[in-house]
Amino acid sequence: MSKALIKVAVFNTNPPHLCFGGVERRIIEIAKNLQKEAFFNIYCGIKGGFKKPQIINGAKIIPCFSTNLFFPIDNCFFNRSIFKMSNVIKADIYEAHTVSGYGFLKALNRSKCKKPFIQTIHGVLLDEYIKSFKTSYPTPRTKLSRIFMYKLANIEKILAENATLIVTVSKYSFSKIVQLYNVDAAKIRIIPNGVDVQIFKPNINSKLLRREFGLNDKPCVLFVGNLIPRKGVHFLLEAAKHVLRENNKVKFLIVGEGPLKKHLIGQSKKSNIYKNFLFLGNVPDHLLSLLYNCADVFTLTSIQEGQGISLLEAQASATPVVAFDIGGVNEIVVNKKTGLLVKPDGYELADAILKLLSDEVLREKMGNYAREFICKNFSWSRCAESMLKVYREAIEIGC
Repeated sequence: MSKALIKVAVFNTNPPHLCFGGVERRIIEIAKNLQKEAFFNIYCGIKGGFKKPQIINGAKIIPCFSTNLFFPIDNCFFNRSIFKMSNVIKADIYEAHTVSGYGFLKALNRSKCKKPFIQTIHGVLLDEYIKSFKTSYPTPRTKLSRIFMYKLANIEKILAENATLIVTVSKYSFSKIVQLYNVDAAKIRIIPNGVDVQIFKPNINSKLLRREFGLNDKPCVLFVGNLIPRKGVHFLLEAAKHVLRENNKVKFLIVGEGPLKKHLIGQSKKSNIYKNFLFLGNVPDHLLSLLYNCADVFTLTSIQEGQGISLLEAQASATPVVAFDIGGVNEIVVNKKTGLLVKPDGYELADAILKLLSDEVLREKMGNYAREFICKNFSWSRCAESMLKVYREAIEIGC
């Protein structure tokens, strides 16, 4: 007789099939890889016009009422919805990402139900709040965002305290959860993200895409990420000015959307470097994999990062990386072997980019090692298998 599937209810404010962050990719990939072991109902908000349930890779994605404004407001309404729906959300185990499940946990506690609840923390919000004061965006919007972030960090702390188990993506995030939330380290499990190395791989067809974007033989630097303060894209703009003084043919491709997009475009125009930038917005995976191959160098300029899934994708594509030596980044980038790690500074970032752009042999050597390193250590199947063990462990604890 076949073994019964574990029923998992996952909560995430953003629809995982319509949003392009690391959280959403993890949700989709784990559900896809565990189809033979578990059935997933994924509850999410209505961002991107998501209104009807869909089944993707065996998982059912269910829209719950929320707003379609910006995360703190969307998240608030989403949690109200799942609080009201708590009587009809049935599962063997519940998992919430970031602060997307506090409404349900509140209902769970009120009903005195002893079902296991896993809190998955990616980047620790209180750590992000502290680091946010190092950004150069003291606008009314960022000041308001900090207020919301502090409130959300307190909610994340409560979730962590009350969860059966906590999952996080790096040793760095583990240490910050213990330090900032004063949570017992014994109930935290570290399960890094993975990458699909069959999608993100070296591809010679990228030359066609280079021509399409007008790159041809021009050096290319790629950034992939949400355009929000903690991603530190202002450092890349600063570095670009120095890079372009040395080589005015370099092109910078920016993939991602976010509230800072207009500001960044304006700053690039003000600095007279806009003609060297292409802001591409969000792109589908098949195009993203080609863009990683178009790039001579990939850069991530985050000032706070639990791990950084785009770094995994770039290295899997055999593209050397330049990133700031912060958070969990140095757990997935081998400095001077798969890329270069520098302190958060525009000048140091520029020097590292120029070093790689000027040395094709070094780029190829680092890229090959990066591909090998990622294939050996980071896969979604490994991530999913580890999550399955945590689901089973939490169910045992909850019994």
